[in-house]
Amino acid sequence: MLGKDYEGQDCSLARALEVVGERWTLLIVRDAFYGVRRFSDFAAHLDIPRAVLSDRLAGLVEDGLMQRRPDPERAGREVYELTRDGRELWPALHALMSWGRRFRDKPGAPRRFRHAACGTVLDEHSACPTCGITPPAEDVTTVGARKPFRDDAVSAALQPERHLLDPLRLGDR
Repeated sequence: MLGKDYEGQDCSLARALEVVGERWTLLIVRDAFYGVRRFSDFAAHLDIPRAVLSDRLAGLVEDGLMQRRPDPERAGREVYELTRDGRELWPALHALMSWGRRFRDKPGAPRRFRHAACGTVLDEHSACPTCGITPPAEDVTTVGARKPFRDDAVSAALQPERHLLDPLRLGDR
């Protein structure tokens, strides 16, 4: 089994990979930006083993990228939300998605991201070409999501245009 640290590396990228470099971690963070907050919704959307999801969420909480708090809609349950430090990953995450779209994506209409203030689609660097800024995640909407690859309730709920970080609502569950 591979270790989780890069002790022999004096590099900020190595330090970042110690936090977000494990398999599944960035997909969990991506879903948190999309508004997924409940353990069961992460599990359903990602089709990730529950033990792995539990481990990754615990690590994200321990490293200060996510916080766990009581679910206001379901007594005895918890939700996970990105912290300020976690939200700071937005430009890097968007850059990785842009790279994936450019070099690894399948044909089709990919999910795009728009600056909510002016409606302009963000460039591959997460910047708004119209305003000349890199808007924070809470000022970004998802645009034109492709037909869902999966048929779970989370994928369906992510289809309409919506602000990043807005809690995902999946009806009365």
